[in-house]
Amino acid sequence: MAIDSPDFTIDLRKLRLLRAVEQRGTVIAAASGLHLTPSAVSQQIAGLARELGVPLLEKQGRGVRLTGHARVLLGHAHTIEAQLELARADLAAFGDGSVGEVRVATLPTAVAAVLGPAMAELRVQRPGLQVLSRDMDPKGALRALDAGDVDIAITVDHPGGPRPDDPRYARVDLITDILDAVVREDHPLAGSAQIELADLAHEQWISGNPNDACAAIADSACAAAGFQPDVRHWTIEYDALAALVAAGAGVGLIPRLAQPLRFPSVRTIPVAGACPARLVYAITRAGRAADAPTSVVLQKLREVAAARHDAS
Repeated sequence: MAIDSPDFTIDLRKLRLLRAVEQRGTVIAAASGLHLTPSAVSQQIAGLARELGVPLLEKQGRGVRLTGHARVLLGHAHTIEAQLELARADLAAFGDGSVGEVRVATLPTAVAAVLGPAMAELRVQRPGLQVLSRDMDPKGALRALDAGDVDIAITVDHPGGPRPDDPRYARVDLITDILDAVVREDHPLAGSAQIELADLAHEQWISGNPNDACAAIADSACAAAGFQPDVRHWTIEYDALAALVAAGAGVGLIPRLAQPLRFPSVRTIPVAGACPARLVYAITRAGRAADAPTSVVLQKLREVAAARHDAS
């Protein structure tokens, strides 16, 4: 194969034989060190010369010596060998999760709670491991996970979502995120230590997207309290929900991971009795759980969550 061919390549095993001749001085010495016959070494180097289309050995007396072409080639061989050693080391590091790239789809509220702290610790403990984050709603995160666009989804149970024992996935429960009632500061119940949802039955409500997990939880909690909320406003942002409460548009439920709120004119109050809550969890495809970098990130998420008071 000509050296100017686009398919130009080098047989690394034959290149190592040429290096051995350079290091040991003769074909016989190189063969002895490699436990080969001199003819086998000569034949392999001759084959490399034919593949490259350049002479690599020339006669010198009763022996041979390296040609100028061979010395040029060996000048690169040292770099190639060093790069192979780096590749070997990186593959070993990938095998134990020290290097690699893990893509995570996450709820925005889970970034500050678990993903951000996990990434900060991994930057120190495993600087070669890169974690890439993108915000996604629960349904979008699951679609991205199924399509292979992300390796981990940090999400919550939602209508149409997978069951905890779904064999297609490996799941790590992280945080029990309690929802609190949110009212204006001048609301008659604003100073309460706890609030009965039934006391808000006649209020106008602000809720999330009808298919959103928190909206489903709020509907279920209100149903358990004996009423269906009169939802007048819908929003997908918790800051927007709080802004509407501050504007006097109604009341609502907001998860604690979305707190503290930016509006001083609203109050969050724990719900009495069985608190409405959503379970935040990390999920990956069942086969992906054996991938070392993915496993390392899942374990770090578990550790960060376990250190919180609201761990699952």
